[in-house]
Amino acid sequence: MTEPNGSTAPSFANGDFDVAALFEALDAQRVARKLSWRGVADEIWNQSATLNGQRRDHPISPATLTGMATRSNTSCQHALFMLRWLGRSPESFMPGSAIEPAMTALPLAGPDRRLRWSLKRLYEAMDAQRREQKLSWPQLAHELGCTANQLTGIRTARFATGMKLAMRIVRWLNRPARDFITAAKW
Repeated sequence: MTEPNGSTAPSFANGDFDVAALFEALDAQRVARKLSWRGVADEIWNQSATLNGQRRDHPISPATLTGMATRSNTSCQHALFMLRWLGRSPESFMPGSAIEPAMTALPLAGPDRRLRWSLKRLYEAMDAQRREQKLSWPQLAHELGCTANQLTGIRTARFATGMKLAMRIVRWLNRPARDFITAAKW
């Protein structure tokens, strides 16, 4: 899409991962199961009970869940906890996703695993396609509706990036999110 000044408008900002719909799905499941938000957080965390017992990580907070009602984003790693609990793929919250639902199912994870984005694989795929298309980081950032630093920072990100940006990248790569998600022991 070309803007009046001749520049190209970001093409992947439309059809973003719908954080509000994720919150609504969580809330509907919470109500159906007669749980408090603390109960939801506990169930989400206990999906990886064995791993959690080994690692003694900080559990997911109810505020992380309820805060989505007022924020327009969540971390890509937190989203996986929620998606696993709902039994849904990231693409199921993407308006107009063209990828077949059978291709988007998340990897299975037992109580000794948790779903994690491989940000290294995501960065490597993005960088390879960027180079193939001869795009600079600022050009790609414009196309994805973010900053170049947000994209290059994924290379060294220790924990997460926003779910909306992760899914914009996945959509730009024309691949399912599951290609970058693993059932990890951390």
